[in-house]
Amino acid sequence: MTIDFNHFTPWDALLGGLLIGLATAFLFLGTGRVAGVSGIFGKLVCDRAPDSGWRFAFLAGLVGSGLLWSLLGNPQGVFQQGFETPGAWALFSVAGLLAGFGARMANGCTSGHGVCGLARLSGRSLVAVPCFMLGGGLAVYLIRHVLGG
Repeated sequence: MTIDFNHFTPWDALLGGLLIGLATAFLFLGTGRVAGVSGIFGKLVCDRAPDSGWRFAFLAGLVGSGLLWSLLGNPQGVFQQGFETPGAWALFSVAGLLAGFGARMANGCTSGHGVCGLARLSGRSLVAVPCFMLGGGLAVYLIRHVLGG
């Protein structure tokens, strides 16, 4: 395995991580809620929760920030790497919906466990996150080395 140092962006990743941490801290301090995206989305769409205002604002911020970034001229070329595989957007959309559905069924998601749960030293999160990582690593291995993708 080699690292493409021309596209290695540790400072961007650090800034992104800090912004995610700040957003989840503000959400928790302001509402007392954990920033689990599948739960926020699920309760907004499926359960029609009475506290839907902050849920809508949170999700609009997730989508809007990416759109705003691209409208600002895509500083540092973050979105230039695009997907060149035919049908990739459809495939990734279906995969994302399935992952969200599975997370909702399992009553937890990577954002809720990985960002918020680990910070709170949640026992469930300390078990869930290594399982997510193992599952992701196994999927990459199977796709790249067994299926030849």
